[in-house]
Amino acid sequence: MRRFTMLAICLLAVASFMAMPAWAQNPHFISASDALSTTENLGDIVVSFKESGVGNNALIDFTAAADGTATYACINGGGNHPSASNKVTVNGPVSASGQFPSGKNGTISQSLTIEEPTPGSFSCPGGQTFVLADVSFKNVSITDTTNGVAESNLGDLSKVFCDINNLTKATIKNCAVPDPTP
Repeated sequence: MRRFTMLAICLLAVASFMAMPAWAQNPHFISASDALSTTENLGDIVVSFKESGVGNNALIDFTAAADGTATYACINGGGNHPSASNKVTVNGPVSASGQFPSGKNGTISQSLTIEEPTPGSFSCPGGQTFVLADVSFKNVSITDTTNGVAESNLGDLSKVFCDINNLTKATIKNCAVPDPTP
């Protein structure tokens, strides 16, 4: 009887240690923020996040998403925006996805970069420069698609690079260079 009791206690102890990692997993975002890129791709938005409780050495899939708007324009050699037909505003959902490892502490700190909406087939005639005049992002979110955890409404962002209706030779240099279209 004593052997049976010791065996039962040992098995219970082993089972409780095996179950602890499952109890410890509680995926949740510790922080999440968004900011406009200040590097070469000025129309992009960077979503940075830290998630904990995902388990050790796990690969977790993330998607950053937003509703984006971008205005593209053509600028002639004299530094002017020649007509309203040389401008297009596009909007729609934009997103970026990535897969990141949690390491030994069950935490992931990363960033995903979302590009502004593409101009589609809009292009400039010869002798004119293609520019990104402004961007805005609303309803920015980050989602751990592996565990179904999300942080929404990170903040609305917008930036006017150049006012195409009031361009001067001094302000034209503020227009952004659009991301290359795929």
